[in-house]
Amino acid sequence: MILSGLEIQAKLGREIHIEPFDRAQLNPNSYNLRLHQDLLVYNEDVLDMKKPNKTAALRIPPEGLVLAPGRLYLGRTLEYTETDRYVPMLEGRSSIGRLGLFIHVTAGFGDVGFKGFWTLEIHCIQPIRIYAGVEICQIYYHAIEGEYEQYSGGKYQDNQGIQPSLLYQDFPKPD
Repeated sequence: MILSGLEIQAKLGREIHIEPFDRAQLNPNSYNLRLHQDLLVYNEDVLDMKKPNKTAALRIPPEGLVLAPGRLYLGRTLEYTETDRYVPMLEGRSSIGRLGLFIHVTAGFGDVGFKGFWTLEIHCIQPIRIYAGVEICQIYYHAIEGEYEQYSGGKYQDNQGIQPSLLYQDFPKPD
């Protein structure tokens, strides 16, 4: 079951937190999230799963920023979300996808109990000018069935900004 927009609004402050919340961003069965002005890009030609990869910060100026194809940009939502009792899911808006802009590579699935900003894995198929504050994606909520353990201690929990990959933490530490 996916929650309706009205049900998302009814659960605000209890099982669902979206800060800031603007009723104008509420859809029939989702809520639009906006793009923050800060981005990260990787500084290395070859990324290594077993180590932290160097990044550089970018800021989207008021006149926008042109993204290049073949490059991964990490962004984040302006909105902070918390979810209890529902599985949050993130998808790009169709208007964004129709411009050849993708907002997640594989990370559109959240965990029940996630708290933080959503890191967006942004890439495009042709050059495109983007702007901070644009409603870039939508969050929606699935009911979870059965007993579950709340996500609480993961490496991305309670993040305060853009999170590059922390996959290297999953590998055994060298002796």
